[in-house]
Amino acid sequence: MASEIHMPGPECLIKNINGRLLVNPEALKILSAIRQPVVVVAIVGLYRTGKSYLMNKLAGKNKGFSLGSTVQSHTKGIWMWCVPHPKKPNRTLVLLDTEGLGDVEKGDNQNDSWIFALAILLSSTFVYNSMGTINQQAMDQLHYVTELTDRIRAKSSPDVDGVEDSADFVSFFPDFVWTLRDFSLDLEADGQSITADEYLENSLKLKKGTSPKDKTFNMPRLCIRKFFPKKKCFIFDRPTHRKKLGQLEELCDDELDSEFVQQAVVFCSYIFSDSKTKTLSGGIKVDGPRLETLVQTYVNAINSGDLPCMENAVLALAEIENSAAVQKAIAHYDQQMGQKLQLPTETLQELLDLHRASEKEAIEVFMKSSFKDIDQLFQKELAAQLDKKRDDFCNQNLKASEDHCSALLKDIFSPLEEDMKQGIYLKPGGYCLFIEKMQELKKKYFQEPRKGIQAEEILQEYLKSKESVTDAILQTDQTLSEKEKLIEVERVKAESAQAAAKMLEEMQIKNQQMMEQKEKSYQEHVKQLTEKMERDRALLLEEQERTLALKLQEQSRLLQEGFQEENRRLHKEIQSLQKKMNKPKKECFLG
Repeated sequence: MASEIHMPGPECLIKNINGRLLVNPEALKILSAIRQPVVVVAIVGLYRTGKSYLMNKLAGKNKGFSLGSTVQSHTKGIWMWCVPHPKKPNRTLVLLDTEGLGDVEKGDNQNDSWIFALAILLSSTFVYNSMGTINQQAMDQLHYVTELTDRIRAKSSPDVDGVEDSADFVSFFPDFVWTLRDFSLDLEADGQSITADEYLENSLKLKKGTSPKDKTFNMPRLCIRKFFPKKKCFIFDRPTHRKKLGQLEELCDDELDSEFVQQAVVFCSYIFSDSKTKTLSGGIKVDGPRLETLVQTYVNAINSGDLPCMENAVLALAEIENSAAVQKAIAHYDQQMGQKLQLPTETLQELLDLHRASEKEAIEVFMKSSFKDIDQLFQKELAAQLDKKRDDFCNQNLKASEDHCSALLKDIFSPLEEDMKQGIYLKPGGYCLFIEKMQELKKKYFQEPRKGIQAEEILQEYLKSKESVTDAILQTDQTLSEKEKLIEVERVKAESAQAAAKMLEEMQIKNQQMMEQKEKSYQEHVKQLTEKMERDRALLLEEQERTLALKLQEQSRLLQEGFQEENRRLHKEIQSLQKKMNKPKKECFLG
């Protein structure tokens, strides 16, 4: 379902039933199937302000999200519509339409605050939709933004000072877009034309002063400036006559106000071009399954009475994905070994080389899929499973070699066994014939390919089992003198001792190879972990630099505004002094 999303219409993602938020399993299934990174656009605002119309336009449809045409709020909870991104083929656009804030029938500001907070947490672009101009009333209606530090945590253990902790929000908060509907003023300031963005910046200027009234005025403005370094503003004319507003779903563009249609086009174009992929701390791009986990984690936290925490959500996501990454790596290892390994291998080193190549690829698979593996717990789990897989293959290799060699000996030595049963060698000169036949069959056995690593040991076990028979044939042979028999016994002992020494040497070599393989496995884990940590460190540094740049940009703007305000004050003082200096002197004559 990567680029082929088939959602004919929106689906409720988070239900709001009697003030309790419930996640819809059907919507989660849709998210779980989206393997592309997602661009998440959420819209919030007072009820009956036309939020759903804009979201339908972003979906490329006239119908979809419920518009409604009465004074009642239509959308309840948070609704989701996943559509192919119109400008980014490798991305999915996830649209979130929230229930209207301030619904008088609901009478629950706390519930509104959670809806607002969830829209912030889940989106990469946050659209705040309001009617008319940005005045104090509009700012008062945006009081939810001032409550964010009481609703959201960036870290599981924040600083005592919540305001300081709020500085961490910048790293994961979405871009902020304010859409002003039915805007009727001229965009001018001090007699000069200004842009909608400049209008927003002017509206967010702070008052100097510490009175309660000044603090009330500044608080929402300060929060918007602090939390959302990237801000954008769009103005919209009234789309049509008031009586036709309830028919927006049925009206074509040529039946709407042309200015409004063009403004909607510009808005959609900006969202499509500038809205970022949803990204978590550390540069982790969010796809459908990750968004699914975030939704569940945040709603569960709210319902349990905790605050949604970005750090905890990322850790929960890491727990799920790192477990899956281990299984994915093991599956890849099994597939590679299944394709390349043929038991028994001729040597242990052949098996270990195959293991090492497959292990290296498995670690690469894990590293690509894992993130925030604190203390490398999941990588250690992978290493333990791969070690067990290696040992299991070694045991299977031993068994395969033993079974094959035993069957081979039974087949090759069966004529000799039959001759011994018939007592053919229990006669004068029989021992020499027996040894000659034995050497011939041993040569035939050694010529057989792919006997595996137990070839010598199984042969020696077989020969040892025939020692009593061999000794009986030797003692029965009357053509040999007692001295020759003693010499032959010693020769057989020496041959057995030589074989035992050879097996001991082979065992030591195998143990050395196993030790070397374990060290190579460890070094491979360290090497790939180091490379991943370097990449993660670079991403984190890039993110920190971006966040710092945004903060510095905002501080610079504040300083610039302060300088401008001071310049205006000085200019007024200079003008006042000039007027006093140029004022004509009045003279009085006494007569």
